[in-house]
Amino acid sequence: MYKIINRDGRAKSAEFQTVHGTIQTPVFMNVGTAAAIKGAVATTDLQELHTQVELSNTYHLHVRPGDQVVKQMGGLHQFMNWDKPILTDSGGFQVFSLAGLRKIKEEGVYFHSHVDGRKIFMGPEESMQIQSNLASTIAMAFDECPPHPATREYMQKSVDRTTRWLHRCKKEMARLNSLEDTINPHQMLFGINQGGTFADIRIAHAKEISKLDLDGYAIGGLAVGESHEEMYRILDEVVPHLPLDKPTYLMGVGTPANILEAVDRGVDFFDCVYPSRNGRHGHAYTNSGKINLLNAKFETDPRPIEEGCQCPTCRHYSRAYIRHLLKAKEMLGLRLVVMHNLYFYNTMMEEIREAIRANNFQAYKAEKLAKITGEK
Repeated sequence: MYKIINRDGRAKSAEFQTVHGTIQTPVFMNVGTAAAIKGAVATTDLQELHTQVELSNTYHLHVRPGDQVVKQMGGLHQFMNWDKPILTDSGGFQVFSLAGLRKIKEEGVYFHSHVDGRKIFMGPEESMQIQSNLASTIAMAFDECPPHPATREYMQKSVDRTTRWLHRCKKEMARLNSLEDTINPHQMLFGINQGGTFADIRIAHAKEISKLDLDGYAIGGLAVGESHEEMYRILDEVVPHLPLDKPTYLMGVGTPANILEAVDRGVDFFDCVYPSRNGRHGHAYTNSGKINLLNAKFETDPRPIEEGCQCPTCRHYSRAYIRHLLKAKEMLGLRLVVMHNLYFYNTMMEEIREAIRANNFQAYKAEKLAKITGEK
């Protein structure tokens, strides 16, 4: 059940009840592609970093260790020791990102595994079956994420096929949730809006999939090469045509500034690899912009990454020590920066929720953007 607590302009803050706990939105989902956050961050760490939702990848877990293995181990929650919500993406994005390895047909997609080259077939039914085996809280519908740019003709055909696949996903999910041996019979299904930067295709698709009364709706196929301005324009156009009484999820986005702009347009679920990927390269997010801890000026800097930050890294370690670890290629260095970055993102979402609920979001957004835009 999804209940809006307050709206401040188009920004909304809500509670989303799931079988694995209630999610407070807007929320940033911490990305653990292969059932782990890259950078040696454990699920016990995620609890301390105020993580609400962990996100894992259907395709990658199907390839390794195999979704049947995860099912045998009791599902993802038991496998990775995480008792809060998990969202699994459907494998559809890999159709886009592994373009050289795949062939798209009406029945589904033929892959070659990026690990060992073996042939894999995944269609809507297979994606739902894999996600049911993983027993995530929220399953994503199987879609195609078309390339940018794409012709109007290609985009329309792709979106039409994604719609047909969504009907198949919904039917298969209902069947799987009714089976006796299903680990999570309360698994939710989110549909995905596509259409690239063609506003009219996006809007028509949003209206069509809204009729299916799914548990939530995602906006996919953005942050794939278009400008930030184009992304915001599409959000302005499409979000009003998605159900207000369901969560809206912008997939794969983004920077803190992207998130603030999207929240302002009514989005309340986000995920992105930036905090962990940048952290592994020594880039830390702060309230005065991003800093590169490999810079020589931090060699003897005794301060934490950010003064006043309550993350486990900032409470115990200096910039000088973290820089030393990074330069020495010690894994602890990566771990400490990734943990700080995840905490920064999760804390920013807490601040966003507080601002919306206090009808103060515009002032908060303006102040935050003024602070964070820039690299030190």
